[in-house]
Amino acid sequence: MFFYDPTIIILIPALLIAMYAQYKVKNTFKKYSEVLSNSNKTAAEIAQDLLFKNDINDINVKKIKGNLNDHYDPKNKVLNLSEGIYGSKSVAAIGIAAHEAGHAIQDARGYTPLKIRAKIVPAASIGSSWGLPLAIVGFFLQSQTMIALGFIMFLGALIFHLITLPVEFDASNKALTLLKRNNILNNDELKGAKKVLRAAAFTYVSATLIAIVNLVRIVLLFGMGRND
Repeated sequence: MFFYDPTIIILIPALLIAMYAQYKVKNTFKKYSEVLSNSNKTAAEIAQDLLFKNDINDINVKKIKGNLNDHYDPKNKVLNLSEGIYGSKSVAAIGIAAHEAGHAIQDARGYTPLKIRAKIVPAASIGSSWGLPLAIVGFFLQSQTMIALGFIMFLGALIFHLITLPVEFDASNKALTLLKRNNILNNDELKGAKKVLRAAAFTYVSATLIAIVNLVRIVLLFGMGRND
């Protein structure tokens, strides 16, 4: 069983939680995408309105292909909304668009965690792609040096996930506050938008949990490995 990774078993609970998080967000979104808001405005129009109300006039709201791949691009100053969100007047779409507007507001106000996350993206990407595989290969080759290097690389990915949590939570809080303050959604609609954003936030929590478990796996591999 030379190629058997004995730490894989501890990843299973985290993967099950992640699967449930994906199930939850899809079902919650589907439910509230069928509930139309009384605002009579599309998600794109509301996102643009929220930006203007916060004195942000240099960001374009753009429709992109895909499904639930909405995101704010701080480099190009573009708020990208997916096809199902951009022209929708549903509570779910408005909540998501407002969330992305929240990220744009963070950027405009110099929100520190957002700045840090942007700076560590390259290191996090490399660590996420190569950290764990390097550690596993190091375990098979009985090289603790490779395992240690994998740990250092993957640590950057975990830091990225940890910083992402406050960034996403803050954007959702901003979104709900703005939707309420500007009377865009009524109380019942706000509850629906909050459920959608909470479900989305759960996916970030589950991703962070998986990253933590994988880092623990690398530590265990190091402990079980032999010296070079």
